[in-house]
Amino acid sequence: MQGKARNALLFFSFTTAIFVAFSSALTDSTHYQTLLVNTLSTPPTLSWPETELTASDPDPESESETTLQLHHIDALTTDLTPEQLFHLRLHRDATRVRSLASLVAARNGSGVGAGSGSGSGFSSSIISGLTQGSGEYFTRLGVGTPPRYLYMVLDTGSDVVWLQCSPCKKCYTQADPIFDPVKSTTYGRIACGSPLCRKLDSPGCNQRKSCLYQVSYGDGSFTTGEFSTETLTFRRTRVARVALGCGHDDEGLFVGAAGLLGLGRGRLSFPSQTGYRFNRKFSYCLVDRSASSKQSSSIVFGEAAVSRTARFTPLLSNPKLDTFYYLELLGISVGGTRVRGISASLFQLDGAGNGGVIIDSGTSVTRLTRPAYIALRDAFRSGAPNLKRAPEFSLFDTCFDLSGKSEVKVPTVVLHFRGADVSLPAANYLIPVDSSGTFCFAFAGTMGGLSIIGNIQQQGFRVVYDLAGSRVGFSPRGCA
Repeated sequence: MQGKARNALLFFSFTTAIFVAFSSALTDSTHYQTLLVNTLSTPPTLSWPETELTASDPDPESESETTLQLHHIDALTTDLTPEQLFHLRLHRDATRVRSLASLVAARNGSGVGAGSGSGSGFSSSIISGLTQGSGEYFTRLGVGTPPRYLYMVLDTGSDVVWLQCSPCKKCYTQADPIFDPVKSTTYGRIACGSPLCRKLDSPGCNQRKSCLYQVSYGDGSFTTGEFSTETLTFRRTRVARVALGCGHDDEGLFVGAAGLLGLGRGRLSFPSQTGYRFNRKFSYCLVDRSASSKQSSSIVFGEAAVSRTARFTPLLSNPKLDTFYYLELLGISVGGTRVRGISASLFQLDGAGNGGVIIDSGTSVTRLTRPAYIALRDAFRSGAPNLKRAPEFSLFDTCFDLSGKSEVKVPTVVLHFRGADVSLPAANYLIPVDSSGTFCFAFAGTMGGLSIIGNIQQQGFRVVYDLAGSRVGFSPRGCA
């Protein structure tokens, strides 16, 4: 009997050990990664040296690449705390999302202009955070001949290139002097009946038979003036005869930048116009704005924009709107497991142009349709039971108190696009919102059908826009 009892005890111990090991394996099956706890910090001092063409420079029209220094545009605002700058950023973001939703609801699109070229390219630096409503990232480029260097918004959600021009009927405040077309030897008006004028959604005509343009944004901002051609200079790279709006009446939330460089899919966007030269290819990489980094954000045009390590997903077309970059999002994983309740049907773009998922440089926080967001949020909360919860903050309903910690383990998050799985670094979805250690899950829900992949989730990736191949690619650690 004692032997049987001993055997029974051994069997019990053995099965208990198996059960414990099995339970431990289940617990450990969740995939985690490390988040470094860095609170909001003061933006670096702005330093952007002017770059002028000189006689000793090589032919600027044959230059294939150039890189410019960049900073966050927050650095231009020296009288605000990091918390105040972050609140402004969230305010801009809410305005931006309303603007995009309004455009989808109101506008009908047209076909994307074709382009081909020699494959030469150039690059420029980009800058983020200016207090205005139509974009988050900016570059400094020369306009006219001789070039006048100005801050310009980079916006994948807009097509028409425009800038403020004198004389101004009404202009907002910008950091640089207003561009005067009279002082440029390469400024040219576009005739009313020209093909370029007819590409505008609603062209006008003045008494001089010059083409007029007007662009309205969903937030109520607008710009109107003469449609013209001008030379743009990116350091030593000169691009001639770019069709752009010379705005004499510009009103709304635009503050600081001189104008906008439209990077959308439409036929008047900068990539479409310069397709003959840069083959309708560009890419950018955005550094983490909340952490100190020796890397810098940049944008590249031409064949050099296509990273060899990028994983590509096909672009989808919206029959009602050709400006935005629509992607096919199939699902999302948290902690190595697909989130139940998130399926491709939640992100479907229908024939009427409703729904869908766009990737956008001017939106910060990724917005998902409400059912998808709730499922994602709940999965993340379940995977992070050991993180101390904090009160809701602004649009964020899932926040954590990480004060006193230098690093924490958080569940992984992977976006599954058709043909490309994008594994996000922890800093791309759990972000600081103050200087005391509060971090929030950087996704939000939307009651509308449009989902938006924002620039916080794009940080650190080189995002490749290959319009010639009708695809978008993601290359991790692409800012080096």
